[in-house]
Amino acid sequence: MEKDTKIEYADLHIHTTFSDGMYTPEEVVRTAVELGFKAIAITDHDCIDGIPRALEAARETDLELVPGIEISTAIGDMEIHMLGYFIDWKDPDLVSRLDRMKENREKRMREIINNLRANGLNISEEDVFSPAAVGTIGRLHLANVMADLGIVKTPKEAFTRYIGDGMPCSVKHKRLEYTRAIDMIKGAGGVPVVGHPGIADIDRYIPDLVDAGVRGVEVYHTEHSRSDNEKYLKVAEKYSLIVTGGSDCHGMKKGRILMGGIKVDLDVIAKLKDEAARIRSEIS
Repeated sequence: MEKDTKIEYADLHIHTTFSDGMYTPEEVVRTAVELGFKAIAITDHDCIDGIPRALEAARETDLELVPGIEISTAIGDMEIHMLGYFIDWKDPDLVSRLDRMKENREKRMREIINNLRANGLNISEEDVFSPAAVGTIGRLHLANVMADLGIVKTPKEAFTRYIGDGMPCSVKHKRLEYTRAIDMIKGAGGVPVVGHPGIADIDRYIPDLVDAGVRGVEVYHTEHSRSDNEKYLKVAEKYSLIVTGGSDCHGMKKGRILMGGIKVDLDVIAKLKDEAARIRSEIS
């Protein structure tokens, strides 16, 4: 989506150190300002802890900070990432549900660590749950710790040899049902949007997602091809969904800074705000 740089743009899919990104909320804001963005969304995995720091960092700039989240969920046997925009990140029910999800993640992580130790690998809970660890701790965090400890040469090796799905030390993740994720987002006054549908084979489930309350689709994403863009533009038109887009930037975690590679016009912000207002009027 390369356009005249004089037009004002947004990036609606960015992660921080509170999930699996390498940049703090403050570094994300600073990078976005340097790249000339007028709006960004913080969408950490199953976590809203980075939002207040990002809001504070953006307060003295012209950057609009959209409070968001990316919830890992499932439909059938497929994993889906559900984005939520303009959520009330202080909503007590949302906070309580995310706390329970965090507890389940940590329980699973301890089981994986025990499996690694049972396979003769020298790693402890203290290595993974360090005081410096914040927000959501997932398998990517564990893989990076394993690489730092010299247990594997790269985080990718940790997945392919030990902790990836079906590997000896993996523990099955009990994913949240997609309808519950949509209800969580809408219950907090946010707009549920299907994240990067081109990465997983979920096209057959799109009618079910729309029926459950999805109001947008992430058409533009770093890993979407041009044909993906065209396909999901048609999907958005067919179901009257808001077209969103974002880089899915994790700082340097993917080898390069993805922010700036995907740009959507600011009118999507107005559409999301209007939809959020409608959702809040329905639940009030």
